[in-house]
Amino acid sequence: MPKDHPPPMPQADPPAPTDQPACAAAGPVDTAKLSVVADICRRAAADLVRQGYKPDGEKTLRRFGLNEICRYMLPLTAPELRAALKANPDWPQGHLIGGQPFFTLEEVNALRECLDSTLPKVDLMSRARDASSRSETGGRAKQPHGARSTAEPTSPSSSSEAVGQAKIVTLCNFKGGVSKTTTAAHLAMAAALDGLNVLVVDLDSQASMSTLFGETAKDETETAYAMMAWDRARAQHAEAPNAVDPALKDYLDITADDLIRPTHWPTIDILPAQLNLYWAEFQIPVWLQSSRGWRFWDALENFLTAENLLDDYDLVIVDTPPALGYLTINALAAADILLVPVGASFIEFDSTGRFFDMLATTFSSIEGTLAASHDTPPKFEWDAVQVLLTRYDDSQQGELGDLIEAYLGDMVSKHRQSYTALVGQAGERVSGIYEAPLADFNPQTYRRGRETFDESWAVLKGLLAASRARSA
Repeated sequence: MPKDHPPPMPQADPPAPTDQPACAAAGPVDTAKLSVVADICRRAAADLVRQGYKPDGEKTLRRFGLNEICRYMLPLTAPELRAALKANPDWPQGHLIGGQPFFTLEEVNALRECLDSTLPKVDLMSRARDASSRSETGGRAKQPHGARSTAEPTSPSSSSEAVGQAKIVTLCNFKGGVSKTTTAAHLAMAAALDGLNVLVVDLDSQASMSTLFGETAKDETETAYAMMAWDRARAQHAEAPNAVDPALKDYLDITADDLIRPTHWPTIDILPAQLNLYWAEFQIPVWLQSSRGWRFWDALENFLTAENLLDDYDLVIVDTPPALGYLTINALAAADILLVPVGASFIEFDSTGRFFDMLATTFSSIEGTLAASHDTPPKFEWDAVQVLLTRYDDSQQGELGDLIEAYLGDMVSKHRQSYTALVGQAGERVSGIYEAPLADFNPQTYRRGRETFDESWAVLKGLLAASRARSA
């Protein structure tokens, strides 16, 4: 940890000392005490967050060194890139730190454009895995909800194709602690490093994803709650324009610009979350009482479509809460690809089985209800459903990992996302592995930790390529 970082524990306004023992048996805990504890946690969390933020609370994305760029991001060796920069002084030259050039992600994407006409198209991520050629992606600096990259997620063996509408990838499991948010965040970052424009949708009221990207919402009106209210008001307006619930009228005018924010990653935007987002789980059943014909599960996809967000981005990644509630059902209904992170333990595998059972029952029930009402029955299906083993330790979990793969076959990813202490170390600074400076870690440890997430992104790229082929 850099020497100028403050102590890890908050020092401001500590609770007053008491003579009571600090244990749960010291006395009853009422809501007032819980509020005090919540406030202490809030101030402590804010202090810890500041350790990974600038003094004004704004997150920044680090620069990338030339060697790292050549190893993971561009299809050139370091000497080749140095020669290209010297021969083309009008290209981004980076910023010298210790005599070595370092580049922002915008500059890396600009270099991609510069190289686009001079290099053959090869698969970018495979170079990170096995030093083979990678596909030139031609990413562009993004305008708000605007210019798309020309990158196409491809499998290592396929060539680049024209980009269609963004695919929606939902990460979901109602078992907590399976690295769902960690995996979603690193997939978004890996996609951005590969030249894609990414929209992250945070549907978890714990807002861990939003905190990681430094963009927690102020209240529910800046979260997916507003999106759900927009869809309910829109449905009411279609039925009876003069009978829209007064509490919902203001939401009719909600747009993407009201909800989606840029992050410190120049090619990642986020629809953030906040604690009050959970109110949607109580409000949606109330709205359903007044209109049982409202297809609440379509709200997310309706919003993305109405605001042209599937045209503005290359990839949409949705992080869900560890529960199968109304918001999660939205994320599942909208998804083209469903990723299910699972730890290689019996309890987590057993819980995941129940998750799939509940998922099947829920969506079959929706299909049956609409068919019985003579409405147009939807057909819920996904281009791919993939179980991803996370926090994997081959020395202790190899046998169970093999059994899970034997049971579920092709539904289990061949790649097992290894446990890495880098996640915890980076998390201390409210950052992802891709944001952590290489100099802060042992090179081999960093390489192993980073490449397990590179492999996870490579898996998703293959699923995206298959999904696009199916849509063609």
